Amino acid sequence: MAIRSLSCKPKTLCSLFQFLLQPKPQNLQPFSSHASQLSDRPLPDLVNEISRILSDHRNPHHDLELSLNTLSTQISTSLVEQVLKRCNNLGFSAHRFFLWAKRIPGFEHGVESYQILVDILGSSKQFAILWDFLIEVRDSHCCEIRPQIFWIVFRAYSRANLPEDAVRAFNRMVEFGIKPGVHDLDQLLYVLCKRKHVRHAQQFFDEVKSGFVPNAKTYSILMRGWGDIGESKEALKLFDEMLEQRCNVDVLAYNSLLEALCKGGDVDEAYRMFREMPSNGVEPDACTCSIFIRTYCEANDMHSAFSVLDRMRRYDLLPNVYTYNCIIKKLCKNERLDEAYQLLDEMIERGVRPDDWSYNAILAYHCDHCEVNRALGLISRMEKDDCIPDRHTYNMVLKLLIRIGRFDRATEVWERMGERGFYPSVSTYAVMVHGLCKKKGKLEEACKYFETMIDEGIPPYTSTVDMLRNRLLGLGLSEHIEILADKMGRSTSCSIQELANMMRDNKVYKTSRNEEVDLERK
Repeated sequence: MAIRSLSCKPKTLCSLFQFLLQPKPQNLQPFSSHASQLSDRPLPDLVNEISRILSDHRNPHHDLELSLNTLSTQISTSLVEQVLKRCNNLGFSAHRFFLWAKRIPGFEHGVESYQILVDILGSSKQFAILWDFLIEVRDSHCCEIRPQIFWIVFRAYSRANLPEDAVRAFNRMVEFGIKPGVHDLDQLLYVLCKRKHVRHAQQFFDEVKSGFVPNAKTYSILMRGWGDIGESKEALKLFDEMLEQRCNVDVLAYNSLLEALCKGGDVDEAYRMFREMPSNGVEPDACTCSIFIRTYCEANDMHSAFSVLDRMRRYDLLPNVYTYNCIIKKLCKNERLDEAYQLLDEMIERGVRPDDWSYNAILAYHCDHCEVNRALGLISRMEKDDCIPDRHTYNMVLKLLIRIGRFDRATEVWERMGERGFYPSVSTYAVMVHGLCKKKGKLEEACKYFETMIDEGIPPYTSTVDMLRNRLLGLGLSEHIEILADKMGRSTSCSIQELANMMRDNKVYKTSRNEEVDLERK
């Protein structure tokens, strides 16, 4: 069943703190485009290899630097930027990689690498390290700190539900030689409202608006924010304030107000203001109509939604892909599949390119109703229409095929994935392993997919390890558990090595929240 074939070189662990305490290179020059001596290897191959190393060395005690040292002569500015973009979810490893590259004699990071790293540190909530990094950059003059850097910081704090810290970051811009302008204020208000920190945004706006010249965009951001939390009256107050301040009320401002009114349940008031737009010198656009379409779809009033869509057709207003997707999803939910396909055809005829969500909404219907041929036919159509299936597409179909016992078709889909250049992630492997484990006589195939995942260096979910181990134990195949655990222990991935202990014993490991969400979606 399992095969003893994978081997790797032993690793020596070193302290992260020893690395951080080593002397750092000085006198970095701004905006360098240094590229060190490259080998003949294509850049994508190097990006893949380094990304794999960073993924394999996620924890502080993993010896990341030792594994990277053999590649030091092949590092370039472009390579570093691509690796950081690829590994933006590996905060700790990405930061260590940035510091390691900075230590290479003669190498200097490009300005984009600094911005990418700030984004990575913010996304991983390493705010103390982020500020130390910004202060070091400021004091060493190695890179110009632009307002866009702070926009990234605002977004990170807002996503972390730390609105007060986002406001403090705005106030700290002057420490870095930046005088905040209305565009910076708009960015702060936008990210706060995006995460529903609208009251914090409004409070700060009221405190500082006398020092700026707010425009229609500023008010539109706040109106849309109040609408998102169902406070349409607050949006109306802001609209009145706009008029008092003699701001130019454009279609963006009207759309923000209309959306706020609709989300607050004041659809009749929204329609009244919609009718008044032309008399006030503002012509409704496609976005205006789309607001009402989404509102009617949410209320399951498809007759009204199609009435607005017909109006858009008459006035030659083109809905965007998100508006079409909203209707298609609701049609599928109401089992009006033929109309969903008609809209899909209309999108293509009118030059609106369907995306994964367009096809996946219909595909979900086919999978829920066990319509194998139509599901596979839709994937073929996606490929014909130059829409690349994503992991949700493949996961839905594979789950269906395994559930109904069409293992031959599941194998065909898996092989076609590789031919189309789709590389399965942990969730897709989990679909195969979990599904096959539940089917009688398919445990050996489940083990093969599990082994392939290990060979590819993809750390499995703890729930996947747990399920496979329990199935093997239940059949008295403890020797196969040891074979798999041994293979995991010899993996190049430190994370997989650590999971080998879980495969061997009977301890209960807690499933992470991210893993639970991913398993629900797959």
